[in-house]
Amino acid sequence: MQDEDLANVMRALGHPVRLSILRILAEKQANNCCCTDVTQCLPLAQSTVSQHIKVLLDANLVEREARGTRNCYKLREDRLRALGAATNGLFQGLISDISAPIRLVEPA
Repeated sequence: MQDEDLANVMRALGHPVRLSILRILAEKQANNCCCTDVTQCLPLAQSTVSQHIKVLLDANLVEREARGTRNCYKLREDRLRALGAATNGLFQGLISDISAPIRLVEPA
């Protein structure tokens, strides 16, 4: 995952409601949730939940499947795995950089 893509995904995850939506979808993964299913689990209006789902869709963290007049959503497990690998690599790189000695450069 490239840095720009990682930053976009992290922005999408930057709201607690969207994290809750991912958890709800993970719990109901076998059934594919519709927006109304998610709304029943949250104290929010359906339109608000829809807006948050749109952000997750744009970040390719969830996918939509039309079922008649309803849209159902499920997690993009491949994308979540890539995110996990990217963040693990990022943080491991930062941690190893912290242990390196810091060199201060004197101003000229």
